[in-house]
Amino acid sequence: MEDISLSGGLNEATNWFISHQDLIIQYLVNIVAAVLILVLGLMAARLVSKGVKRVMSLRGIDVTVSDFLAAVARYLIIAFTIIAVLGKLGVQTASVIAVIGAAGLAVGLALQGSLSNFAAGVLLVAFRPIRAGEYVILGAVEGTVIQVQIFSTTLRTADDKIIVIPNGKIIADNVINTSREPNRRTQIMVGVAYDADIDEVKKVLGDVIAADSRIQHDKGATVRLHEMAPSSLNFIVRVWTTNGDAWDVYWDLMENFKRALDKHNIGIPYPQMDVYLHQNQAMSRNRVSD
Repeated sequence: MEDISLSGGLNEATNWFISHQDLIIQYLVNIVAAVLILVLGLMAARLVSKGVKRVMSLRGIDVTVSDFLAAVARYLIIAFTIIAVLGKLGVQTASVIAVIGAAGLAVGLALQGSLSNFAAGVLLVAFRPIRAGEYVILGAVEGTVIQVQIFSTTLRTADDKIIVIPNGKIIADNVINTSREPNRRTQIMVGVAYDADIDEVKKVLGDVIAADSRIQHDKGATVRLHEMAPSSLNFIVRVWTTNGDAWDVYWDLMENFKRALDKHNIGIPYPQMDVYLHQNQAMSRNRVSD
């Protein structure tokens, strides 16, 4: 009996396969076509992304813009590929798009921060206040821009730390770009003692400035008494240098100012406290009587 039932089942399966072979072949063809579309779509997304970067690089477009647009192009192609694959498998793409739209609205409400970061990324790419390779100060952090991505920007600090900042915070805060202009003004505050001669101090500091060839003397230098502080006369020094020499000039001037002031016996104030001892008169009389 078991052999008869097994034989009957095989016959039924064979008959069903023969009667539905066109439908099965069609489904197999659709599955194979969907796999091919998926593979080709992913390959096309990668090739288009690389092509966008290469074309923009050849045209001299900023790396920040090229990376951003290449990422957008890649994700768009992937999205269209997935829709095409679902359509090939017999899924109604219109309903899928409607479901995706409704889901996108719900996700958008839940991820408002991420969407604001995306919008901020678009603004950063459009207006380009920062670019890859520039040294910037963004709020409480600073460093060299490595990459401006869709949702975040990556910086490398001077001590090789990687900082990832959401784009929304960058747009909402001040952006200080120290690399956009070729020159930079360096400012130093120098405090001297109150008994120092003002003209002599200005001459000593001016001689130090004149001896430094990295300073752009054609733009002029400022050495003026800026403030009469509680314990010092504060002179302000302002000079112009290139971006690359700014910090070295700052440190060298600080050291050379100290040496020059010491050489001319001009005192530099430092925190100090004067203690006065007052002897009680009654105690003094008692000691005399004893």
